[in-house]
Parts: sequence; C-alpha cells; structure tokens
Amino acid sequence: MTVYVAMLRGINASGQKIIKMETLRASFEALTFSRVRTYFQTGNVVFEASKGTVDNLSRKIKERILGDYAFSVPVILRTSAEMKKIVSDNPFLMEREIDHSRLHVTFLAELPEKAALGKLDSLNGDPDQFRIRNREVYLYCPNGYGRSKLSNSAFEKLLSVEATTRNWKTVNMLVEISSV
Repeated sequence: MTVYVAMLRGINASGQKIIKMETLRASFEALTFSRVRTYFQTGNVVFEASKGTVDNLSRKIKERILGDYAFSVPVILRTSAEMKKIVSDNPFLMEREIDHSRLHVTFLAELPEKAALGKLDSLNGDPDQFRIRNREVYLYCPNGYGRSKLSNSAFEKLLSVEATTRNWKTVNMLVEISSV
C-alpha cells in the first residue's frame, strides 16, 4: 500500500462547493481506499491505496466527487515520500530573513511544457518571489498570499496545467499526517 495526499482545489472556499469532511472521507472509503483522514476543511485528504498510477487514482477521485456532490474539482495527488521531498527541497528555507509563515507551495497536476515556463516572467515582481522545482512552485509572499499576483489562477493560465496552493504550515502538517 502507498500513502497518498490528495489536494482538492476549490472546495469549501467562499461558501462554494461545500463538502463536509465526514462525507468526503466516506467518498474516499467507497473507492476502497484505507486509513482515510482529512486535514482542515479545504480538501486535504490522506489515504492508502494499492499502487496505481496517479492519473488513474486522480480520475477515480474526480469521478466519485462528481457523482457524490454534482460538481467537479481538480485533484492533485502526491505520495507521502514526494511530500517529504517537497518540504526538504524548498529553496527558500536556505535564505536568511525569510518568514516561514509567508511561504506557500503551488502544486501542479503535471510538469509544464518548457515553452510555457518563459511566460512566468510576467509574474516576477518585488517583493514576491517564486522558484519552480519539478511539479511544485515554491512561493514567498512577504505581504501575504492574498495580495500577491502569484495566484493559483495565474500559474494555471500561464502554464496550462491544473494547480492548487497550500500554505507552508499545511504542507508540513500533510507530511506529518501522511507519515503516521
């Protein structure tokens, strides 16, 4: 069995696409996933499943949510091992004067095409910073993520991939929960 972290984008945000965590856990359990647990109310689910392709698991989850709740949401999956590596690879942790409460990670559903990466120059702007490593975009937003142009939507539009963003505290909690 492999431990996965599923991050659903856009549920329980601004009163939209409401799913109670208890029913979300039941939906995952109905897919025969085991040890299903949630963190926070914004669609973070840790579960165990037989080794399968991430695309196949993600598709099954999307279909289940559509069937159970009558709406579609992007689902980004990472294994527990990938999440640990994502935390250890954060390039901002090596920099002095970085307030860790202002760090975020945008998780991309897939690797963006190299040609699309050049479009990100339009997002460069002081004081916000970002670094891309594989399927993650590490963000430092000293004035707050809500005030940054480094939004989920901006990355999705410029890179043509689905994405979801989590703050650094949540990323670390997902690593902790998925390691138990």
